[in-house]
Amino acid sequence: MHILVVNDDGPPSNQSSPYVHSLVHTLQSAGHVVSVVLPHQQRSWIGKAHLIGASVRPTYFRPGTLHEDNGTIHDFPRGDDAEDGDEWLLIDSTPASCVQIGLFHYFQERGPVDVVVSGPNYGRNTTALFALSSGTIGGALEAAHCGKRAIALSYAFSSRNHDPVVIAEASQHSVKLIEYLCENWAEGVDLYNINVPLEPGMSKCKVLYTDMLDNRWTGSCFQAVDAALPDETPQLQEQRLRDQGERLGEKPTAAPGTGPLRRIRFQHKHFQWNPDFTDVWKSVEASGPGNDGRAVREGMTSVTPLKATFMRTPGIQGEIKLSDNDEPAFYSILDSDDSYVQSLMEQALQRRLRKGHCQIISKLSDLPSPSTPLFQYREYERLDFEHAMMNSATSLVNAYIIRKALIRKHYLSNTVTNWVTKHPNSVLRNHFKFAYDFELDYAEFLDEALLEAYELRESLDSNEGKPDSEKEWWILKAGMSDRGQGIRLFNSEDQLREIFEEWEEDSDDESGSENPDTGRPEDQDQDQDRDGDGQGVVTSQLRHFIAQPYIDPPLLLPSSSNRKFHIRTYVLAVGSLKVYVFKEMLALFAAKPYCPPWEDEDEVIDLARHLTNTCFQEGGSTNEGSVRRFWELDHHVPGLSHDWKEKIFDQICAVTGEVFEAAARGMMVHFQTLPNAFELFGVDFLVDNDGVPWLLELNAYPDFGQTGEELKDLVVGRLFEETVEVAVKPFFGMGDSSVKGTSDLRLVADLELGRKA
Repeated sequence: MHILVVNDDGPPSNQSSPYVHSLVHTLQSAGHVVSVVLPHQQRSWIGKAHLIGASVRPTYFRPGTLHEDNGTIHDFPRGDDAEDGDEWLLIDSTPASCVQIGLFHYFQERGPVDVVVSGPNYGRNTTALFALSSGTIGGALEAAHCGKRAIALSYAFSSRNHDPVVIAEASQHSVKLIEYLCENWAEGVDLYNINVPLEPGMSKCKVLYTDMLDNRWTGSCFQAVDAALPDETPQLQEQRLRDQGERLGEKPTAAPGTGPLRRIRFQHKHFQWNPDFTDVWKSVEASGPGNDGRAVREGMTSVTPLKATFMRTPGIQGEIKLSDNDEPAFYSILDSDDSYVQSLMEQALQRRLRKGHCQIISKLSDLPSPSTPLFQYREYERLDFEHAMMNSATSLVNAYIIRKALIRKHYLSNTVTNWVTKHPNSVLRNHFKFAYDFELDYAEFLDEALLEAYELRESLDSNEGKPDSEKEWWILKAGMSDRGQGIRLFNSEDQLREIFEEWEEDSDDESGSENPDTGRPEDQDQDQDRDGDGQGVVTSQLRHFIAQPYIDPPLLLPSSSNRKFHIRTYVLAVGSLKVYVFKEMLALFAAKPYCPPWEDEDEVIDLARHLTNTCFQEGGSTNEGSVRRFWELDHHVPGLSHDWKEKIFDQICAVTGEVFEAAARGMMVHFQTLPNAFELFGVDFLVDNDGVPWLLELNAYPDFGQTGEELKDLVVGRLFEETVEVAVKPFFGMGDSSVKGTSDLRLVADLELGRKA
């Protein structure tokens, strides 16, 4: 997991912050990615406050040896030529501000934060009187308000004898409990408040869900003192408070530290408090009567009765038993031909699973027994579907056996056509160009083939005598090709005939290039937009074709030299059947600026202005500007609203959910879901000049490598991690199987098809 650690005690110090270094070290040793942002000084008893009106400035802390005060603070981060080593951020503000800056201004290259841990606090945070003033809990509350899972952690010490052995036990116990809670997060919980007694053997004692005691002050929190006496510093006040009721002991002995870890270089920044209250006003506008915001907006005085305590989530009680079983929760076989994919899936499992939960093996015979839980992430032709079908409750695979209804172009056309015929108001009607499919073996039989596609013939006939700019243009696609192979533009029957004659000549010149169908299911249903180049099709693919109206004009962006682009959307289908759309989308651009197909016939032939597949471009996705994050495209586009990207994403989600339902319910023979399978699809959309996305095609085993190195972790790495969270962990009982989506995966279809494991 990626864990953000904050506290209210400041950087490591035996005097005021003796526990945070040990916790960070233990989290890192457990295989977690840990980012650290701490207040630069003691900030206890400050709650969930921000210091407004002042710039927030970071300094940079380089930890020293565990339990020794030899860490160093620097005004600027390490340079690229400096020695390696861990480096933390210190912020001259509060724990809540540390959370804000850690979540939104640093560490993005490490991937999204999975949980924020605030602590360990130097002292307990039990009962309402402590909790309501706690900066430690305040940091966790801020994380929860930012949409992150959060844990407040406190060590209830009884002695200042900071025994490294006891602290290490507390850290190991805390990490185990943090991992347990993250894997078993209860519905409705925003944050957990943990208090660990800092006593020898605490890890062997019970861990209980508890209520928070609702208590009150019985007198003043202030004491009258002589005004002539100098003020006591906050650090001395905090030390005096901790001294109350504790037993003084010996000073701790030093423990050896660990070697330096490679960390990222920080960019030095200052921050100005500048909140955006738009969400507040929107929520008031959307709310009904009876709340304080609405009452004040309507000119009334609001009086809101509250309890000065935290409300415990009901229904969670009893003892937490942390397993000491070293057996993995499941075994996995990771076997991808693409090293890009292989490394990212391994990384996703490592980041999202507790150490030891998954054991990687190389073959099925390595399983202790056939029914042992197994996750296969393999190339389609190497997936052992027989094992999956025989062990449907324990064996998970990364592909459905049959999904022609989605990934074959002519099948997809029939899927959409049949669905819209039965559901005339379907969103697919206005987001898919209805196609005419036909079969053709040789160009000489084109006339016969077009008898079935009479609407296409009528369009071509009506084009006769019209200027090119007024003709209806069509795009031809081979039904079983991928990576854009075989795509051509035409507006007459003669042009269409020339295309097929060209392919016949190419086929005659290529001896031994045909790859006959072996008849196996994987050969029939495999569709990978992977290796290969050129714009023709192999002989075995020259049979099924579709012709669709060409989308013109497409949306063009000045920042990308008016080059045509399509959107690559990653879609996760899980079981039978939930469908999720991944929010991080790609924009893939053509090699040359766009011009209408009738303006230059030569440009139509090379298609460089019309095809956006990066495989056609020399250098592919490494070309500058050929692959961009969708959300970083131009904010202002002439003719479209300022929120045009959000609107396109919403439309894509609606279309995606509908097309999967159309296949699952309307083409059940050609799309057969399995309860113990999931699959990632690459779904392509083209946006027209009015901001309407049109569904182009769906690809199984998409070419993740076209994302490139720059966006590798942000897009594909995060996608794989979310896939582990939503598809893998719930199957093996390590997460909520009814998950309704995440901040990165939007649930767009939740169908009950009656197929159970």
